[in-house]
Amino acid sequence: MAIDDAITLKKMEVFLAFMKLNNMARVSELLGQSTVSVHRSLHSLEEALRCPLFKREGRSLIPLQAAYTFAEYAQRARNECEEGVRKVHEAAGFNATRLKIGSLYSLTLRCIPQLMIGLKLRKPALDIDLTLGSNRDLMQQLADGKLDAIVIGLHEQSDINQSIETKAHSDANNQALIAVPLFDDDVFLAAPLNSPFAGQKSIDLQDLRDEKFVTLTEGFVTSQDFSLCFEKAGFTPNISMRVQDIFSLINLVSGGIGYSLLPGRVGKFSAHIELIGLASKYGVRQRITLLLPKSRERDPNLLALAAECRMYGRHDGKSANFL
Repeated sequence: MAIDDAITLKKMEVFLAFMKLNNMARVSELLGQSTVSVHRSLHSLEEALRCPLFKREGRSLIPLQAAYTFAEYAQRARNECEEGVRKVHEAAGFNATRLKIGSLYSLTLRCIPQLMIGLKLRKPALDIDLTLGSNRDLMQQLADGKLDAIVIGLHEQSDINQSIETKAHSDANNQALIAVPLFDDDVFLAAPLNSPFAGQKSIDLQDLRDEKFVTLTEGFVTSQDFSLCFEKAGFTPNISMRVQDIFSLINLVSGGIGYSLLPGRVGKFSAHIELIGLASKYGVRQRITLLLPKSRERDPNLLALAAECRMYGRHDGKSANFL
């Protein structure tokens, strides 16, 4: 049998409140509705059910047996609906007790720990899973729903970067994203201590035509910037090795295996390398950015993370010690 359109959850809520309180004025106060609206909801429910629920004694409504029977099933329907909403939110990750965040390796010295501490202060009961990887891997996991949000570096010519003020962007998978910038980071020449270029304030990449380089594998924003800088320099560097994490790369540079191009934030990872500025014509900048699905922008956990990122951007990201 088809259910009449006039039988709504809102009317059942009014009905259940009346069955519990048995007083129009108290129901009106509880639900923030006028007594006229309460009476209208009850009368409409009776009409939709096509059977009486109450008998009138003066100005009072006395529940009939039909009302008690309907109340039992109405309460069950309400409980099931609330549980369904909770399960849907849980399946979609909304306000879950665990948040899955992705990050670049190079952000784990200061930026990510600061964000995690701030987020835990905002959401003490929230558990956090941190996944480290390349831009490409993290973007794919975000698109697949395996991560709730990611903090990555955007290439200065990235479409997301260029549209950052619009808040939303469709990537290759046509997924709408919200972008929250934290800070900008320049790319430097990474050299071992006591290299022939030690102490220089800036360097022309043309001076390194005959030198060997080490870099990250494809998929990292830093490897993209590496390619862009040498494209600007007009020559292909001699790459002796590619690695998959920033720590191995730093160790290779410090060991004299080759030079590299690295963002300024890695400077404090090691006292055994020197970061030298590039000549302005080769200048490249990364924008460290939080990305999260636009479809989940009202998720309380992601709202808290976005707020923490904005605070970091206003304070830590603009200070000289943000690294």
